[in-house]
Amino acid sequence: MNNKKKKKTHVPFRLNILFFLVFVLFSALILRLGVVQIVYGDDYRREIERTEEVTVNNSVPRGKMYDRNLKLMVDNQPLDAITYTRKQGTKPAEMLETAEKLAKLIEKDTKKVTERDKKDFWILNNPKLAEKKITDKERKKVEEGELEESDLYKLQLERITEEESKLSKKDMEILAIYREFASGYALTPQIVKNKKVTKEEFAKVSENLDSLPGVDISTDWDRFYTYNKTLKSVLGKVSSSEEGLPSESLNYYLARDYSRNDRVGKSYIEAQYEDILQGQKAKVRNVTDKSGNVVDSKVITEGSRGKDLILTIDMDLQLATEEIIEKQLIAKKKMGNTKFLDRAFVVMMDPNTGEILTMAGKKYEKDPKTGKSSIEDFALGNITTSYTMGSSVKGATVLTGYKQGAIQPGTYFYDTKLKFKGTKPKGSYTNFGNINDLTALKVSSNVYMFRTAINIAGAKYVPNGPLNISSSAFSTMRNSFAQFGLGVRTGIDLPNEMSGFKGSETSPGKLLDLAIGQYDTYTPMQLAQYVSAIANGGNRMKPHLVKEIRDPVDNNEELGPVAEDISPTVINRLDMKEEWIERVQSGFEKVTMEPGGTAYTYFGKKPYTVAGKTGTAQAFYDGPNRTDYSEPQDTMNITLVGYAPAKNPEVAFAVVVPWAYQGHTGHNMSKDIGEEIMDAYFKLKKERAKKENAETSTDLKVENGKDVQKDQAAVRKSQENE
Repeated sequence: MNNKKKKKTHVPFRLNILFFLVFVLFSALILRLGVVQIVYGDDYRREIERTEEVTVNNSVPRGKMYDRNLKLMVDNQPLDAITYTRKQGTKPAEMLETAEKLAKLIEKDTKKVTERDKKDFWILNNPKLAEKKITDKERKKVEEGELEESDLYKLQLERITEEESKLSKKDMEILAIYREFASGYALTPQIVKNKKVTKEEFAKVSENLDSLPGVDISTDWDRFYTYNKTLKSVLGKVSSSEEGLPSESLNYYLARDYSRNDRVGKSYIEAQYEDILQGQKAKVRNVTDKSGNVVDSKVITEGSRGKDLILTIDMDLQLATEEIIEKQLIAKKKMGNTKFLDRAFVVMMDPNTGEILTMAGKKYEKDPKTGKSSIEDFALGNITTSYTMGSSVKGATVLTGYKQGAIQPGTYFYDTKLKFKGTKPKGSYTNFGNINDLTALKVSSNVYMFRTAINIAGAKYVPNGPLNISSSAFSTMRNSFAQFGLGVRTGIDLPNEMSGFKGSETSPGKLLDLAIGQYDTYTPMQLAQYVSAIANGGNRMKPHLVKEIRDPVDNNEELGPVAEDISPTVINRLDMKEEWIERVQSGFEKVTMEPGGTAYTYFGKKPYTVAGKTGTAQAFYDGPNRTDYSEPQDTMNITLVGYAPAKNPEVAFAVVVPWAYQGHTGHNMSKDIGEEIMDAYFKLKKERAKKENAETSTDLKVENGKDVQKDQAAVRKSQENE
């Protein structure tokens, strides 16, 4: 059979099936694309274009501080700075790479790098080796819930050897930089270096910004003190950019919209007026894409530096006072029996307003390394240390006696030693005979104050007999003293003010000691508040260091308008008759202006008038070297309070010299200081009045000259018209 059957091929059929399948798939794909584009297109487009808005705060310079005469005391010093801003989602490896590049351009201090930082750095650089630090058994415990992932990390840290965590100098710098990178908030500039940034470093970083993602150059600031260490302890400290928020106040500041690396006032005026000095932070809303890149920035609030403080301090008077104290300390320290003398304090204030004109304190400090002594600022001691003040407080004792009916103005007592059963006689430094209240203040009679205290206690003095008093007499006297500010906080606008110490014994002899200022302790600031209350006629004024708050202005050479004027505050009015207070004022004037007064030789022949009260207190040394002695060491505290002019007071003062000398007699450093600071005060006042008169005279000449020119011009014009 030549007609063989032809074989049937299946290729076309298979191709058709294949083409059909391809057609179906393409149709499905087209259909799906259509659904995506038409139905979900807007949703996907929004997802692709999705952005996130993040608001960040940028810090601003703090407000400045000026003295009462508008002399600049505290300013902001500009600093070149290198910063890093981490975008959202930045991985540690990316930050590490940037840190390595930056380390080649700058030198970075590594003092703050910890052992923990080194171990974290090792794990970051050796992830595989770090994994091997954990056993399979330990991983299984995590799966079973017996351990947490954080526990594994702790185990890794514990198992890193000392050898493994050793780093080269360059690696330490990289780690120090990386540490700064990692500590900042996303999209918030973090200071990497702002101290000792050289011009070369600044230029190199500037030239390489394109290869340093997140790194930038900027201008930072640091606090600058015009008068160096003068009053620096009172002005306070500001935390550095490395310190940021104090750990003890972290939650407080975070709740008030601060960032962790913000600088804040750490102590005293800087801390007390933080809300005012901090300023209004600039708020910027950053718009980021899905990758965390900033695609747009919008300024919500421009921000402004902190408001300025005008202090009540007179820096010319402050500097003069400090020089006087330092000179007197050096001179008196060379005298005999002064081994414990190491400090002295002066407070000068306006008794009518409570404004502190001078808050000076000096103290000998010994360098533990070299053993050399130097005199350092100790102005804070005026509110943080307290001492027995001696007879300076006798004005309060006399007024308390009037109030309690224990004595009357003009009451006489015979001043001779008082003898009590079983105790040593107690008396004045000499017997004054029959004296009244005014003479008692003038010559500083102890016996008069003892008899007053005995009457306050409702007791009766019987020579050689026992003295029985009620313990409530202590409360009576202390409550009265508190009206003047003695033994209680003065209310000054500074933190950490102490109130002093009250003796715990209630024996009769201690009440008599309290009456002459030799039992309870008071601060120099309390002493100044006390004498101010007498000077102004009975108002206990709140002492304050800030006089005005001013708004900031763009021109650094100008002062802004007054935002707030700090008004005088009367804490309380002495619950005593005006004639009583005037009586004590007369007694104080006799102390300084009448022959026989305990301070007459210092003030009696001055061109100005002073009223005051001297004080000497038997005390025990309680200074920094007290542990060198097995038993308490006897010493003398000497003080002086006063005000001037006597009839119309404009300045009140308190001078305190603790542990002045050993023995019953010694130098008169408190009076020497008192005389010199009053001379300095009135000398400055005279010089300023002279300068002001000269300026006024010049202004008048200029104005008169202008008037003459106007008249001449008018005459010429009249002649031309004619």
